[in-house]
Amino acid sequence: MVQERNPAGCLVRALLAAALLLVAIAVVTTFWVGSPPAVEIRPGAKGIGRKTPITVRLDDTGRVEKVRIELVQGMDVTLVGEKSFAPHPAWAFWKQAVPGELTVDVGRDTVKGLRSGEATIRATAERAGSWLRHPEPAVAEVKLPVRLAPPTLGLVSTQHYVAQGGCEVVVYRTGDSAVKDGVRSGAWWFPGFPLPGADSHQRFAFYAVPWETTDASAVRLVAIDDVGNEATISFVDQFFPKPVKVDTIQLTDTFLGKVVPEIMEQTPDVRDQGDLLKNFLAINGDLRRKEAAFLQDLAAKSAHAFLWSQPFLPMKNAKITAAFAQRRTYVYQGKPVDQQTHLGFDMASVQRDAVPASNRGVVVLARFLGIYGNAVVIDHGYGLMSLYGHLSSIAVHEGQQVERGQELGRSGSTGLAGGDHLHFTLLLDGLPVNPVEWWDPHWIRDRIARKLGPAFKYAG
Repeated sequence: MVQERNPAGCLVRALLAAALLLVAIAVVTTFWVGSPPAVEIRPGAKGIGRKTPITVRLDDTGRVEKVRIELVQGMDVTLVGEKSFAPHPAWAFWKQAVPGELTVDVGRDTVKGLRSGEATIRATAERAGSWLRHPEPAVAEVKLPVRLAPPTLGLVSTQHYVAQGGCEVVVYRTGDSAVKDGVRSGAWWFPGFPLPGADSHQRFAFYAVPWETTDASAVRLVAIDDVGNEATISFVDQFFPKPVKVDTIQLTDTFLGKVVPEIMEQTPDVRDQGDLLKNFLAINGDLRRKEAAFLQDLAAKSAHAFLWSQPFLPMKNAKITAAFAQRRTYVYQGKPVDQQTHLGFDMASVQRDAVPASNRGVVVLARFLGIYGNAVVIDHGYGLMSLYGHLSSIAVHEGQQVERGQELGRSGSTGLAGGDHLHFTLLLDGLPVNPVEWWDPHWIRDRIARKLGPAFKYAG
């Protein structure tokens, strides 16, 4: 027997269910405000100094309207940052958690009236309410020391004379609070090191003025503490500008056909553009810049020791065919197509002449290196390195200690070379510098050894 359905009963049950759902929604939207978010404060340093980054992270911003970051010192409360959010409705319980964060710089540069001592960083997450309830905010606090005095910094050496594109050394003292020190020269940073044999506060730094810098006003001795306070001293006594030389390089199809395929075969990262000239321009520009960055990274691994004690050597019986800091314009079919600066010395003798190590050190590179072709790089310690390019053959290996004058390989025409010669570059922390100074024993004695004293056993 088939039981007949009761349409009226089904309708009543459906209406009852709908009413219960509406009641539940009304209760939720009236009273439920959701769980408070977890608020985490992450200081970027162990204290507050010149400019300390503070990051506030919320595990869920779904029911948060705004987060405020305040610095509290005594009765003074300073708003240092805030961020608003778009909370979802209270009844949208299926919404996934959406984390959020806000980072602000807190310190002497951003908070007026900041005092040494202690301060509280307070993060307040204002929560979204319901029709009848407005929940308490979620609050987190972190207390941090406030240190506004920079490290102590004082000169020890005197008579700092430096040329454009050249090097020097400075000796100085720092206080206990310094965690980083050295010389800032424009965009370049030259780190300081403990002076061998001296007390822990006495330091020294090799530094240079970049070849394109026409004055030394941006060269400053710097000491920084762990909260970013910085002491600086202008210390260069005399600066010698050296105008950049210029030259024109005529590009021919024969030259391009020689150098471009070899470099591209040895350097898979260079994308073939299907045109010799376009490929050359990519090599001469993009690849040159990548290799400059690579050499700067390589300098960061330099030994913290003097690996040399005698003047540097140039290649024997060689003619200088191109000097340091030579601004070259490249011309193809009568039109300028590129401009680069030659940052080394080209020295030519007989074909496949022996190439000597300019000084004692450790081989840190011995392989094909793009525009330099077959190349050797020697580390002489404290960021000072020498590069030998365009070699026809290499006679040393990476990790090998070499002596001053030892044969590294033979001159050649690999890489961007039109004929057999040696390209020699001296680098300080990856910056090409003028090697003429380092070939001069009197310059090393006066400008380097005299300042370093017993810490550097100079045999020149």
